[in-house]
Amino acid sequence: MTAGFDRPEADAFTRTYWDAAARGELLLRHCASCAQVHHYPREFCPRCWSEDVSWHPATGRATLHTWSVVHRNDLPPFKDRLPYVPAVVDLAEGPRMMTEIVGCAHGELRAGLELEVVFAGGVPRFRPWGTAVVV
Repeated sequence: MTAGFDRPEADAFTRTYWDAAARGELLLRHCASCAQVHHYPREFCPRCWSEDVSWHPATGRATLHTWSVVHRNDLPPFKDRLPYVPAVVDLAEGPRMMTEIVGCAHGELRAGLELEVVFAGGVPRFRPWGTAVVV
């Protein structure tokens, strides 16, 4: 996998996550010791420090926690994507995730907006739940 501006270069540990994303599947880490789910992917549980963690598929559902509409960014390749919406979402499984909101008029963004994951270029992004917008 080659790195893009949205996706870091995969290493031996993160390859599972990025390969799943390329197939349209969002994976999260689950700790067998304390039963907590976490994101971003780590080789240990950030709550109890156990290394007894494994990959599990996420539902792909989330709610919007916070966002910003970026209207100006002169750095390539972002200037070609303006405006865009970086955001933090609360995944249905509990963890928060940084992402991008797509397929939504900026005036319709609101905290608690129900979202679903979509994939573009092997990168998870979120759109309003039940929309038919193609990313």
